[in-house]
Amino acid sequence: MNQSISKQTLQRLPLYLNYLKTSPLSRSANISATIISDELRLNQVQVRKDLAAVTSGGRPKTGYVVNDLIAEIEHFLGYDNVNSAVIVGSGRLGTALMCYDSFKDYGIDIVAAFDVNEDLIGTSRGGKTILAVDKLKNLCTRMNVHIGVIAVPKEAAQSVCDKMIDSGIRAICNFAPVHLNVPNNVLIQNENMAASLAVLSKHFAQKMHESSAKKEGSQNARIYKIQKIKLQKLL
Repeated sequence: MNQSISKQTLQRLPLYLNYLKTSPLSRSANISATIISDELRLNQVQVRKDLAAVTSGGRPKTGYVVNDLIAEIEHFLGYDNVNSAVIVGSGRLGTALMCYDSFKDYGIDIVAAFDVNEDLIGTSRGGKTILAVDKLKNLCTRMNVHIGVIAVPKEAAQSVCDKMIDSGIRAICNFAPVHLNVPNNVLIQNENMAASLAVLSKHFAQKMHESSAKKEGSQNARIYKIQKIKLQKLL
């Protein structure tokens, strides 16, 4: 098993895991890479390579044992060993993230949140205490936290990012709509919801246009057929 994988493969692994845990088709004892790729509309060769990189591999004709495949992916991702994380930013988005109970299903335990708003400091959301930002380094060092979530306005994001890195954070999930500068040894995942919605809207508009064009083409074909029949009768 190759422990050094690409970022793209790493991003697809939770997708496979979610499918294996939720799809009715995955409830049988065994499953093939072909079924997974077809269901997720991914390239079959890519799926095989991804799974081969993190598992002991499937068997010819029988494929993968579903329970074993789930366990191996979870182990590789660290889901069987919960990782502590912190959130900086306790506004609406930060609060929603603090109250999201399913993080633990993905191996993440939000241990605390931080903010500069004195009215929020000392309160709690979703069972997580909100602390002053200047307490960030102390808590991360004491609890050995290496994962951080940025949920602040874009103007403050780089400053928060720098504070996280100085506190020992080495993996950052950034919800601020701005590019952040980080050292090569820091992994950053940008979650731009506005951009994602824009892409979704564009794809939807394109599908609607294609559907409309197809319908119009079908109608024109029918009209042409009717006119042709009328012309034949006249002749």
